Amino acid sequence: MQNLLDPAILFFVFGVLAGTVKSNLEIPPAISRFLSLYLLMALGLKGGFALSHSGLTANVGVSLAAAIALAICVPLLGYWFLRRFISGFDAAAIAATYGSVSAVTFVTAVQYLENQHVAYGGHMAAGMALMESPAIIMAIVFANGLRRKAAPAVGTTGSETSKAGVSVGKILHESFTDGAQLLLLGAMAVGLITGDTGKAAMQPFSGDLFKGMLSFFLLDMGLMAARNLPQIRGKSPVLIAYAVLGPLVHASLALGLAWVLGLPVGDAALLMVLAASASYIAVPAVLRYALPEANPSLYFGLSLGVTFPLNLLFGIPTYTAVARAVLQ
Repeated sequence: MQNLLDPAILFFVFGVLAGTVKSNLEIPPAISRFLSLYLLMALGLKGGFALSHSGLTANVGVSLAAAIALAICVPLLGYWFLRRFISGFDAAAIAATYGSVSAVTFVTAVQYLENQHVAYGGHMAAGMALMESPAIIMAIVFANGLRRKAAPAVGTTGSETSKAGVSVGKILHESFTDGAQLLLLGAMAVGLITGDTGKAAMQPFSGDLFKGMLSFFLLDMGLMAARNLPQIRGKSPVLIAYAVLGPLVHASLALGLAWVLGLPVGDAALLMVLAASASYIAVPAVLRYALPEANPSLYFGLSLGVTFPLNLLFGIPTYTAVARAVLQ
């Protein structure tokens, strides 16, 4: 309940209500893009400042390895399950969407942990960056395999095979040179290098403004979520169940991994949030080009219309409470 009384969360709820009643309230795309970049830059700086204190320890490496392992396991599990109910291309697209991460969900979780005075490692922002790309690459591999099976044996040529390889290479390049990714990692590097001096200098930017900027951005996300809800009407109950229950399964996997590795509560909670989140910006943008055979209303509607609101309103406090109960 305390999370629902947070001003940023209430602005998200307000945005959902405004979108539901079809208000003409909207945030211009350029401003929305700026807010997104600001949040990533501020998050990167916070992570860098924290890393300047803790240093690059073995625990940091263990946490990042856990993040990468989840980024591989979640899309594999999702594709294996969904392939039984929908087409292979749609299964690959949804698995990629849920195998990747939501930066806004992560930023909101960081804010929640700070409000709850739960310590977390700044390196978890790097974990978020590492978790974004593997699911996209795996979806392209799945799709290329499906295309090869669908093509007549006589018509499959070496040039087509190499073309598929080039597609994977292009996706790799775009994933690792994406502006948002680079901004996050670059800001972390700046925070790591400047340390306490940089933290004091940037406090008005990355500290004082953060809550207000997050609230403004979540207002925009609420409007988007409400306007994408109609996309999921009439969809298979299996898909709706996956959008609701899949994140819980993924978060449970993250919790088990955190318990085995002995991660601290804050890092475990963020790992659970990352595993449970679903991308609704980066991955859908790539999939429209890379998997044109997939239905965008499925992967975009489910992630933004169902999973994102549930994680934001109920998931984050639940994952944190469970991590505390199990690991403390």
